[in-house]
Amino acid sequence: MDIQKKKKIALVLSGGGIKAAAYHIGVCLALQEKGFKFSGGSKEIITLKKNASKPSEKLIELYVGSSAGAFISSTLASGRSLESLISAFQVGFGLNNSIKIHDDEKIKPIGYRHIFNMNTKRMLSFIPEALMQKSIITGGLESLIKKGFKLNGLFNTNGLERYLRKYILEENDFNRLGAELFIIATQLNHSRKTVFGNFKESTKTDTIKFVNYATISQAVAASAALPPVFAPYPIKKPDGKIIYHYDGEIRDTLSTHVAADHGADFIIASYSMQPYHYVPEIGSLHKFGMPAIINQALYQALEQKVAKHILYQQQKKDVYMSLKEICEDENLSGKLKERILSTVKKDLDLKPEIDYIYIAPRPQDYEMFFADHFSLNSKILEKIVKIGFKSGVTNLRALDN
Repeated sequence: MDIQKKKKIALVLSGGGIKAAAYHIGVCLALQEKGFKFSGGSKEIITLKKNASKPSEKLIELYVGSSAGAFISSTLASGRSLESLISAFQVGFGLNNSIKIHDDEKIKPIGYRHIFNMNTKRMLSFIPEALMQKSIITGGLESLIKKGFKLNGLFNTNGLERYLRKYILEENDFNRLGAELFIIATQLNHSRKTVFGNFKESTKTDTIKFVNYATISQAVAASAALPPVFAPYPIKKPDGKIIYHYDGEIRDTLSTHVAADHGADFIIASYSMQPYHYVPEIGSLHKFGMPAIINQALYQALEQKVAKHILYQQQKKDVYMSLKEICEDENLSGKLKERILSTVKKDLDLKPEIDYIYIAPRPQDYEMFFADHFSLNSKILEKIVKIGFKSGVTNLRALDN
C-alpha cells in the first residue's frame, strides 16, 4: 500500500470509558511518531494550514468517534493538540514533564466532577415507591425490578457536555469545522443508531438516522451515556420533540462504514476491548469474582463483533480480487470485466480501494483488562497510554512494507 496515493485518511475511535480515551491517546502518539498529522480547527484555520503544508503530509482529515472515542475525536477535530489532551487527563507527572505545552494550548484538567454529574432528578426514585404496592410484590422479582426501580442512571453526561462546550470546543457546530467529524450514538426508543455530523438535512434508513441539528458537545454527551452508569441523554429536534440517546457502542463497536461512506480510502480504527487471555502469574478469572467475569463476557461479545466485521471486509475484498484475476486470466473484454466487477462491488457494498488498519491491545496486555474504566489515577492512565502507544507502533509497522 502506497499511503502517499491515498486521497483521504480517517481515524475511527471506539468507546470504553476513560481507559479507552487514554488508550486512544497512546495510539495517536504512535500515529504522530509515524508522521501522521491531525487536521483540526475551523474551516478558516484549516485552509490556512493546508496552504502552508506539504502535499505529501499524512494528514488525518476525517474522524468517527463513539463514547470515549467521540470525546477524543471531537477534541482533535476542534484543533486541540495531543499534548494538550495529555495535559487535560493529567497522565502522569513523568510523561507530562517530558512534553512542553504552551500556556495558550493548555486545557483545563478534566476531573471526576466533569464526568460524573449526579442524576439528581431521578435519584429519589432509587427508593421505589412501588415497594408499597402489593400487586408489584406478588408479581415476583422481575416485576418488582421493572416497575419499581425507575432510576435510569446513577449519573448523567451533562457535566461532560458542559466541559466540552466551555473548555474544549472553540467551534461547537459540525458545519464550522474544517475537518469532517461524525459522532455515533444509539437511539433509546428505536433499533436505529444515530450518526451526528454536518449533513445537509436529517435523514434516516431502517437502521441509521443521520442528524444535523445537535451541537458537537450534545452529540458527544449522547454517545457517552453508557447504561446503567449514565442516564440516556435527551436531544431536542427542531420541532421540539425530544429523542433520547445512549452509548454509541450498543449497535456497532466500530463504525468504519461511516468513514468509507464519506470518501476515506485509508481507515485507521482503534478499539480498546481485549478479552483476558490466561497467564500463569494472574491465573483464572473465576478467582476475581463477578466484575471480572462480567467484563470478560462483555469483551468477548464485543471482540467477536469486531472480528466478524474485519473478516467480512477481508472476505469481500478477497472475492473481488479473485474475480478480477479470473477476468484477466480469461482475457475477458474490458467492458465485460468492468460489468462483472461493478456488479460485485454493488452487491457486496465493497469499495476495494479502501485499506484498513485495526489497532487493539495485545492479548498479553492484561493490565489493560483489569484497569478501571473510569479511573483518573495518573499512574494507571500513563500505563494505558503506553499500552496504546505500543499497540499503535506494532500495528503501524505494516506501513513500512
